[in-house]
Amino acid sequence: MQELEELRKEIADLSRIETEIDELLEMTSVIAADSSEAQEIEVKIVELEKDIDKLEFKILLGGEYDRSDVILAIHSGAGGVDAQDWAEMLLRMYLRWAEKNGFKARIVDESRGQEAGIKSATVEISGPYAFGYLKSEAGVHRLVRLSPFNSDNLRQTSFALVEILPVIEEIKDVVIDPKDLRIDVYRSSGAGGQSVNTTDSAVRITHIPTGVVATCQNERSQIQNREQAMKILRAKLHQKYLSEKEAEKQKLRGEFTSVEWGSQIRSYVVHPYKMVKDHRTKHETADAEGVLDGNLIGFMEAYLKNIKK
Repeated sequence: MQELEELRKEIADLSRIETEIDELLEMTSVIAADSSEAQEIEVKIVELEKDIDKLEFKILLGGEYDRSDVILAIHSGAGGVDAQDWAEMLLRMYLRWAEKNGFKARIVDESRGQEAGIKSATVEISGPYAFGYLKSEAGVHRLVRLSPFNSDNLRQTSFALVEILPVIEEIKDVVIDPKDLRIDVYRSSGAGGQSVNTTDSAVRITHIPTGVVATCQNERSQIQNREQAMKILRAKLHQKYLSEKEAEKQKLRGEFTSVEWGSQIRSYVVHPYKMVKDHRTKHETADAEGVLDGNLIGFMEAYLKNIKK
């Protein structure tokens, strides 16, 4: 039903654009170039070009799970407190992106740093093509800046890992046997109401054969946390299955390379100059503040065009 509704919206957009083009053609046929209404036509043409660009962008979103909702996980890496602060900056960036683009975002698990920032966070982002947009963000993100946590205000390089997993109800190629699951409950450490802080409502589910772990502590009840943790576990197991399949293909082709912390996908430099650069697509911008405020569409579009080559 969600897919059907999205297709109806796309058809309606196409019909609207077609009607507006016909109207513009009719207007231009009767209005002289120096007419006072020529400026109005130019404005409408610019608006139409933006609408058409949005539709062309959706052509790039044709992957198997591109329409799916997303489990986004952020993990602080090398860099101590600076890295934990950087992880929280990334969390804000993706929450701002979701807000600006009409997606719903909900933090389902969060581990705070002792001094500042976060050690890790898990967010569910829902909306049409959420995975298609956000799959460009999976990988290591590198920040270069003057450290606000260093008394000498020295230049600091920090790393954080971003995982992007599609939300799927069933895994076709992976069977989850309930006997293979270990479910632990514990007291939530996150912010919340009295019941969150005084009861063992947080849930950790471990898939024993693979060691994959999923946690959730931000829901109101243990049952809700368990359901959310299972959703995250399914996504992680599916990603593990796909990664192992791809690694096997690369080994057979003699192309296999492991993903290391040093192999960052994007660098964010705010000192001594301002620049955000994607190392896969070479797309870059000097508007570092805008990117950190959620303006990511340029990087997403460049990535999608790059993988379609």
